Amino acid sequence: MNKGTLLTSLSLLALLSACGGLGNSADIPEAQPAGATSADIGNHIIYFSAQSTDQLLPAVAREYDIVRSKNRAMLNVSIIRESDNLPVMAEVIVKAVNLAGQLKNITMRKIEEPDDVIAIYYIGDTTVANREVLVFDIGIKPEGEDAPSTVRFERQFYSD
Repeated sequence: MNKGTLLTSLSLLALLSACGGLGNSADIPEAQPAGATSADIGNHIIYFSAQSTDQLLPAVAREYDIVRSKNRAMLNVSIIRESDNLPVMAEVIVKAVNLAGQLKNITMRKIEEPDDVIAIYYIGDTTVANREVLVFDIGIKPEGEDAPSTVRFERQFYSD
């Protein structure tokens, strides 16, 4: 699978998760506006998305060793340098908690895809319950920067 196809797939999945997924339950809540998917931290733009792993194509899940499940959420983070619009490596540390204050363990791993333009992104996953809201605090220190930045966002996940 090429970089463009993967990034397009992940972007579509982020949009689907913002709408609550593909469920057909009669108890589907009213759609809410999608939250932010990027943040400007000075010299860099951080792009992030979170979605249920069951929405990944089986081939994508196999290629990146991700378990497909309605009860697993995947976080995807990429860092782009504003001056030349190129991806950069970074230290990425994630803390996620649900609304009950329970800590969710998410270990991020770097994925590099060489192509005409190199893609660099970080992925990690964790378990989720139906209708669980996770608050993600992403600590990012792009290569060449002295101080880290933090981005916070939240997403709700549906497994029914």
